[in-house]
Amino acid sequence: MTEEVTYEVVNGVAWLTINRPEARNSLNKAVRDGLFDGVRTFNDDSSAKVLVLTGTGEKAFCAGGDLKEMADNQLTVPPIDFVPQFGRNIEVDKPTIAAVNGAALGGGFLLAQTCDLAVASSTATFAVSEVKIGRGSPWAAPLSWMIPPRIATEIVLTGIPLSAQRAYEVGLVNRIAEPEELRSVTQAFAEQIASNAPLSVGAGKKTMRLTAEHTLSDAFERAEKIWEPVYHSNDAQEGMKAFREKRKPVWTAH
Repeated sequence: MTEEVTYEVVNGVAWLTINRPEARNSLNKAVRDGLFDGVRTFNDDSSAKVLVLTGTGEKAFCAGGDLKEMADNQLTVPPIDFVPQFGRNIEVDKPTIAAVNGAALGGGFLLAQTCDLAVASSTATFAVSEVKIGRGSPWAAPLSWMIPPRIATEIVLTGIPLSAQRAYEVGLVNRIAEPEELRSVTQAFAEQIASNAPLSVGAGKKTMRLTAEHTLSDAFERAEKIWEPVYHSNDAQEGMKAFREKRKPVWTAH
């Protein structure tokens, strides 16, 4: 990682933070490289059960690409590995949460969209702003699966920002918190996930996108295969035993 991106683990929750507030946490090369390194660190970190992606400060989660750097490099079509897109150019089997602390514009919207879940500051805004500067947003292709298609179309065609409340109403955001409570609310949310059976959490994450890529009957068949080893795991027996004995289960991910 770089000085522009930090990584720390708190009670099983990894916080990957874009630390470039003077540039509204925009995605220059150092930030992009740091994000990839941070995600790889999380993937290899057995102590981290959930990843939270956020930015420093309260003004911007991430304002998107660094336009000055992009202009200097005369960037045309960004390469597929330009910025992390979970499940597309880098695999992340464990859950991810975007803690959106301010404006999520362009590439910042991409980062929030690519996470499994999102918690937003009440002051956060969301916009696919590429249409305002003549650039593209092919990464927004999954958006009409995540939220109502007409809302997704409006976002892409107008570039008008959504408030945190509107993003919550249309299902882009799971929770809203006041700015000073964003970290604690997100940490508690992540810890709820981290406390659950890891094999069940991983299988649940895989199951949620099946109907976006397969017919319903095929999705059911694939889901059965995903969940079968979970049913046969030691953790499945431990969960039932712990319930009977009125104690917290001890998960081993086996």
